[in-house]
Amino acid sequence: MEMIKKSDTLWEIPAQGGMRVPGRILANNRMIELIQQDKSFNQVVNVAHLPGIVGYSWAMPDVHVGYGFPIGGVAATAFDEGGVVSPGGVGYDINCGVRMIACDLEVDEVRGKVGKLIRTLFGRVPCGPSAHESGWGHMNSDDLKKVLKDGARFVVEGGMGTDRDLTFSEENGAMPGADPDVVSTHAIDRGRRQLGSLGSGNHFLEVGYVHHVFSPELATVFGLDKGSVTILIHTGSRGFGHQVCTDYLKMMASKASSYDFQLPDRQLAAAPLDSSVGKGYLGAMAAAANFAWANRQTLMVLAQRAIAESFGTTVERLGFRLLYDVSHNIAKIELHEISGEQKKLCVHRKGATRALPPGDSRLPELYRPIGQPVLVPGDMGTASYLCVGSAITGEHPFFSTCHGAGRLMSRSAAIRHGKGRSIGDELKDRGVTVMAKDRRTLAEEMPEAYKDVAEVVDVMYNAGLLKKVVEVRPIGVIKG
Repeated sequence: MEMIKKSDTLWEIPAQGGMRVPGRILANNRMIELIQQDKSFNQVVNVAHLPGIVGYSWAMPDVHVGYGFPIGGVAATAFDEGGVVSPGGVGYDINCGVRMIACDLEVDEVRGKVGKLIRTLFGRVPCGPSAHESGWGHMNSDDLKKVLKDGARFVVEGGMGTDRDLTFSEENGAMPGADPDVVSTHAIDRGRRQLGSLGSGNHFLEVGYVHHVFSPELATVFGLDKGSVTILIHTGSRGFGHQVCTDYLKMMASKASSYDFQLPDRQLAAAPLDSSVGKGYLGAMAAAANFAWANRQTLMVLAQRAIAESFGTTVERLGFRLLYDVSHNIAKIELHEISGEQKKLCVHRKGATRALPPGDSRLPELYRPIGQPVLVPGDMGTASYLCVGSAITGEHPFFSTCHGAGRLMSRSAAIRHGKGRSIGDELKDRGVTVMAKDRRTLAEEMPEAYKDVAEVVDVMYNAGLLKKVVEVRPIGVIKG
């Protein structure tokens, strides 16, 4: 398929066949060769067939194959042009996202105690695929429905955190429009046993430190210096969000023949935004997003308590503070300018992070002058990045940027590649202490399974979509 190089970081697939808009991929010369060999390239093309899609079908440099949409895909559909919503454009792990916390510790204070620290975290923070442990135990259905409406506020009002935590969470930790009544009983049952649990796969809790400061001026806004200790939490809506996605994919597939459009891939199952199923999905998705914000809020408090215990002190004395919590699997109703006209859009971001520019009123007052914090986690053995959104002129992916390194290997390929190796020992040799519920998780998530996160971030920086603030390196990680 024809592809045009528009710049050193931008490639375009002209609209052809049933494509309603062109496709656009953000990548460098080396990355684009890998992307063209991956099925995600075809998925970028398929997404361009969605009814009501405007602008372009976008892919970030960390793009890789997903369900329907590629992971690292961004697409917006217009309400006044017959737009649709597609669960594949959000993913099964609704509001999978990242939370970064800072504290008053310095890395030299932690290195000698990292073994004890990680053991304590592993013992206090529920992780793994099992639903038998969670920070809130087995909730009753009524309380869970409050979580689905109130998000992280439910946790704060339950004595875990402060209002400041809500201020520094995207959407203040609760997305509007959440409707527990359009969520299945099965999803409710799964969710009430999992609030406050990390899960497995690529989810993690990481203790790290600022290894490099790109912008001292921006780092000062976050209160970070070289050597500052940070905590990253990467997880989402657990089995609850997975069930919401599963339920609505089935509903949309069953009604596909009644809609006046056809799509090239059944995994792109979609419903009109103004249909009962489309509205139902948006309400259920928002409920799952709120579950995820409540989940990360709970995990943050559990982690803070465990770290304080390891140092024989209190949470207050260690000066923990949430820097930001951001989603990278979500669909949001937003206003954007299209061909000189403001339009109401449903912006799908799957494996993509919103990166609002400086001055946007949706940002906390502290960050409004510098742009939205963007958290880009790497793998267990490499760096992660704190960035901020840039002021953008011209066409852009709806103020969106990358979400991580992006997989190079499937999980099964990574397990084969890791056969006979001790990934934990290899990471220890790099100065990273890791504990996981299942050894297979370490093989699935080995550093070689991922793209170079520094290269991914550089593409977005060179494209003018973000500014780099600091690079964070891990010293201890827990996983499921």
